[in-house]
Amino acid sequence: MTHTAPLHRPSIRFVLTAFTASALLVGSHVLSATEARADDKPSVPPGTEASASPPVEVDADNPGLKMVDGATLVPAKVLDIKSVVESEGGEERREDTNSDVKYALQAEVLFGKDSAKLSAAANGRIQAIANEIKKENAKQVRIFGFTDNLGSSAHGDVLSKQRADAVHSVLSKALSDAGITYEVRGYGEQFPIADNSNEEGRKKNRRVEVSYPRGAGA
Repeated sequence: MTHTAPLHRPSIRFVLTAFTASALLVGSHVLSATEARADDKPSVPPGTEASASPPVEVDADNPGLKMVDGATLVPAKVLDIKSVVESEGGEERREDTNSDVKYALQAEVLFGKDSAKLSAAANGRIQAIANEIKKENAKQVRIFGFTDNLGSSAHGDVLSKQRADAVHSVLSKALSDAGITYEVRGYGEQFPIADNSNEEGRKKNRRVEVSYPRGAGA
């Protein structure tokens, strides 16, 4: 599998490769080329990802492994492989699976403290993601905002949604002729990807994720 380097960071390090199952879908509300509610959970709580068991030696002649008369094998299933590439400072993170691509940008990269106003450098970073979406010819894009657990949950819900809306505004303009359907949602402090008990973890949890299916329009 080819790994793409993270945006604006020549130095990268691989932090995770694991087998994961696809997320379960829930109800959605979709508007073409406008805001829409998300139809699935964007992240899996840390520590719950499936992992491969260590190899064991198997005796092919063991009678206990033989199928009973009349039994049939279930259809083969290809497991999803996740590859994660993170910038040296952890400001940008890219996750690739067999089915989709997800970028996570820390809030400090895009916004001021407790703000939903995009910084001067934010447009360039969002444009770079737009270029990747164009290359993949994706027709569905999810934009999810998240916060840490400081302050009230209600405030985090509002701020994360405002930040997702801000990224959506720039991204949709950059992809104005692509006929893309967007799902925009603020999850607040839900689905942390790091420990909220220290500032290093909270910084990773304050993020905006942009994801899209791989080869959806090919």
